[in-house]
Amino acid sequence: MAGIDNIRSGQTLTTTSRAPARSEASKDSSSAQVGQSSAQQDAVTLSQGGKAIGQMHQQMASQPTFDAAKVAAIKEAISNGSYTVDAEKLADNMMKFEDELGGLR
Repeated sequence: MAGIDNIRSGQTLTTTSRAPARSEASKDSSSAQVGQSSAQQDAVTLSQGGKAIGQMHQQMASQPTFDAAKVAAIKEAISNGSYTVDAEKLADNMMKFEDELGGLR
């Protein structure tokens, strides 16, 4: 059986169906049926949109989540005392963020 990672990469998932448990009497009368049902397989395929989303997810996962050079520059500025905070810009960004969150309710 294919794992979840294979599904995300657009590969087909195939599984083997299992026949439900039967009594001895019903097993004898339907032995041919059991052989057929155990050979059946289920298949799942993703649409082109689903495959595209999977590819975008893989690309995003392979990229760094932050700019290491920018973080290093800010750390350096804080350590040498040259880092300053623009209070107006910070307040504006906080209000903008709150407005965006308000739309999610």
